[in-house]
Amino acid sequence: MQYRGVLRKMKTESNQEVDYFLEFENDVVHLNQLLDKEVAFHFVEYQCLNCSKNKKIFRQGFCYDCFQEIPNAGEWIMHPELSKAHLDEEDRDLDYEKKVQLQPHIVYLANSSNVKVGVTRKSQIPTRWIDQGAHEAIAILETPNRYLAGITEVELKKHVADKTNWRTMLKNEIQDKDLVEEREKLKEFIPDEAKDYYLATSQEFNINFPVIEYPKKLKSLNLEKNNSYKGKLKGIKGQYLIFENDIVFNVRNSEGYVVDFEILY
Repeated sequence: MQYRGVLRKMKTESNQEVDYFLEFENDVVHLNQLLDKEVAFHFVEYQCLNCSKNKKIFRQGFCYDCFQEIPNAGEWIMHPELSKAHLDEEDRDLDYEKKVQLQPHIVYLANSSNVKVGVTRKSQIPTRWIDQGAHEAIAILETPNRYLAGITEVELKKHVADKTNWRTMLKNEIQDKDLVEEREKLKEFIPDEAKDYYLATSQEFNINFPVIEYPKKLKSLNLEKNNSYKGKLKGIKGQYLIFENDIVFNVRNSEGYVVDFEILY
């Protein structure tokens, strides 16, 4: 069975074990059902997720021109502390920025390769934690806008990591931590203007990923360099497909690539 479509980040459902779906224009593939089966990818062309043109992808699934112009690629996306919609100040499109920035946001701790701090919209919990490959996570604050969450993250990352080691995460070389205890240690570093939003009773959230076999030495699949690949699917974690022979494929890094996807069995 073969499908053609533009890659986007895998959709997920949080169940006893995370369910993963690869969505194409007219089809949805439930990837969990393909574990231990052989599948193939073939790179066809690019398709910018904004303008839909066949232009080389620059970042986040967008071509260079779109990435420089569209509101959903503004600098405040990666740096929430730069959000200004609460001040009624526009970056690229104030209506869009108000819609995204002026909604509840969560500052959290997630443990994927190590304990790290992060920020996401409340509506993206637990999706954000799943996408990072975190096996456990906990909310620290719930703020009414992105700016307050951002300035809190800036202060907390002086005392805890803010990056995931993707290699450690994929090898599953992880340690369980008492995230309630870790959260309490950080309480004193929360900025005064955000202290009232501290979630003193939040509990740890645990996540199980569908993995048969974790890789030992990682070899990344790049569809630009190797236009075609086929192999047996051994697991899914974060936004990575794990194949036999230690091959891993970051689906999110390949957003905007049009591919033929084939189930070979």
